[in-house]
Amino acid sequence: MKNLNQMLKQAQQMQNQMADIQKRLEQTELSGVSGAGMVSVVINGKGEMRGIKIDPSLIAPQEKEILEDLIVAAFNDAKSKLEIYTQEEMSKVSGGLSLPGGMKLPF
Repeated sequence: MKNLNQMLKQAQQMQNQMADIQKRLEQTELSGVSGAGMVSVVINGKGEMRGIKIDPSLIAPQEKEILEDLIVAAFNDAKSKLEIYTQEEMSKVSGGLSLPGGMKLPF
């Protein structure tokens, strides 16, 4: 019974740590860039776009499609960084705990 109580206590601690990480993630901002820095996108920990910067040389009618592609690429770069950051933060809590296929943290 002592082992079960210890496991429940550890699960509660992990749950509290997960809640703390989620709060920090909400306050985190990550940048993604494309076009050698000509387009920059900032997203928060929820994956919401918070800002965008575009080099003035790209703002020309004939560059419209290139600009659109660069915005998408910058956003995807930022989103990828967010996923890596989130996994790193969650692994600190889980201590490298491997979950069965299809399961993700937080629960």
